[in-house]
Amino acid sequence: MTVRIITTNWLASEMAIKSVRVAVFVKEQNIPYKIDFDDNDQKATHWLALTDSQLPVGTARLQRDGHFGRMAVLPDWRSRGIGSLIISAAIDHSRKLSLEPLFLNAQLNARPFYQRFGFCSHGPVFMEAGIEHQAMHLS
Repeated sequence: MTVRIITTNWLASEMAIKSVRVAVFVKEQNIPYKIDFDDNDQKATHWLALTDSQLPVGTARLQRDGHFGRMAVLPDWRSRGIGSLIISAAIDHSRKLSLEPLFLNAQLNARPFYQRFGFCSHGPVFMEAGIEHQAMHLS
């Protein structure tokens, strides 16, 4: 089954975005709903990974200040390159809009993933929503 990445917004795709983020962040990682969903969602550009049957299996957002985040891929769809497709689309989008440098707060276990795309860690490890994170920027 193939997956395609679309660029979208909150108004057009709220339910699809929520279906992925609730499954990953709220249910799997026990992050409170009120922490995961915030006012930035309405202003951000979002990406959705959709299967041939239009099932949303991955998502992420990019805020206007270059802050990338809320990257999530459903467990059964991980290790298939979906996250790579999403972040590549976001990097391309940011370059077209001159939003560099991109920055994010990576869960520690995700740092190697982001490093493959040129992100560098900086600053101390910190807790966010009960999970260790580290700031990263695209060099």
